[in-house]
Amino acid sequence: MKTRLEKDSIGMKEVPGEAYYGVQSLRAEENFQITGQKMNQVFLNNLAQIKKAAAITNCKAGSLDRAKKDAILAAADEVINGMHECEFIVDAIQGGAGTSANMNMNEVLANRANEILGGKKGAYDMIHPNDHVNMSQSTNDVIPTAGKLTVLDLLKPLEKELDRLEAALRSKAAEFDDVIKMGRTQLQDAVPIRLGQTFGAYASMVRRINDRIRSTSEEMYSVNLAGTAIGSAINTTDFYRLNVVPTLAKITGYPLRQADDLFDATENLDSFCAISGALKSCAISLSKMCNDLRLLSSGPKTGLSEINLPAKQNGSSIMPGKVNPVIPEVVNQVAFLVAGHDTTITMAAEAGQMELNAFEPVLFYTLFESITAMTGAVATLTDNCITGITANRERCRTLLEHSAGIATALSPYIGYVKSADIAKRAVREDRTVRELVLEQNLMNSAQLNKVLDVYAMTGTTAAKKQAV
Repeated sequence: MKTRLEKDSIGMKEVPGEAYYGVQSLRAEENFQITGQKMNQVFLNNLAQIKKAAAITNCKAGSLDRAKKDAILAAADEVINGMHECEFIVDAIQGGAGTSANMNMNEVLANRANEILGGKKGAYDMIHPNDHVNMSQSTNDVIPTAGKLTVLDLLKPLEKELDRLEAALRSKAAEFDDVIKMGRTQLQDAVPIRLGQTFGAYASMVRRINDRIRSTSEEMYSVNLAGTAIGSAINTTDFYRLNVVPTLAKITGYPLRQADDLFDATENLDSFCAISGALKSCAISLSKMCNDLRLLSSGPKTGLSEINLPAKQNGSSIMPGKVNPVIPEVVNQVAFLVAGHDTTITMAAEAGQMELNAFEPVLFYTLFESITAMTGAVATLTDNCITGITANRERCRTLLEHSAGIATALSPYIGYVKSADIAKRAVREDRTVRELVLEQNLMNSAQLNKVLDVYAMTGTTAAKKQAV
């Protein structure tokens, strides 16, 4: 393999001759063989967009000539359009607060821009990775800005999937509105509920967690770009400080704004903790719902079996005909992943010292994975589970009629103590509440029919139902 010799502050090193990356990227690739995972492609695209915004702004400021600017932009557009993916060789988790990621991009763009201008890889005589591609920038303002843009990009599909999930749950709420079942608290019989109300509650939960994600994501619009090393904007011009963020906003389409306090925005990562917290809330809520679905569908003969989940695949390599609730199970597992990642993100944000947090690489690696995994989990939950759920109407009715929970409705008429006696006897003797009340002449049949109207117990009158 042909190589070229490059030099950095550490010394001389041979680099593959055809590579667009350079010596600093290669050192990082050798030093950080951690996860085996390369940097997120959306993150790299956003990093390239930042380089474009910086080059445009520096050119307008008179700091970078037009030919260099145009070459950097052309190289950055190639990266954004999916070219040169194999040139980004640095592991997703790396020491140095993201300097390796930043220099990997700087070297690739510099070498490609040199080619565009007629030069050779590794010469850096026309465009230098640090002097030109990284002009007016630092890892410490570029990397967090790229991270925030990536969070915004990755959240958009998740928000759409949550919207679809809410709509699917609303549809099931309407479909199951006439199905009366026994509600349960602490896994014990409580009072009747409509299956539609159960699914309506899930839909309301999904709307709330999606609203929370959308609200929290607005913190990502505040960026520390132009703060450079610690927030003091060293090595920038007045024009650059005032215009680079608006330029980036125009490129990305996001309403970005420069942080009011660049020192604060450079050293503190609490906005990412807020995003992770919203994701964890989403994950935990969906996991709880999936626990309910697994319980409600348990059986098919020896469990609750009040609903049927769509059969998606064989459930066992040894038990013929067994079908497991694999879709809710995978959502549970993603929830575990997101909750664990939230701990990592929390510790990474806490571990920063002084004017910089050096632990953004692991924070971004886990945060990006949380968003991506959650998006996939919600999509499969909607398409492969929720839309295909059916109700076992007769099973729901049978369990309801044989439950002592409806005795709660008797309390206003025969008192709590007597109602409790009826409930306990119904369970002990495996008889219905209705039988025992009539047997003891506590109420007549007409009164009992009115009091034990299970639909009325669910809290919505027929007129209200029609309005809904």
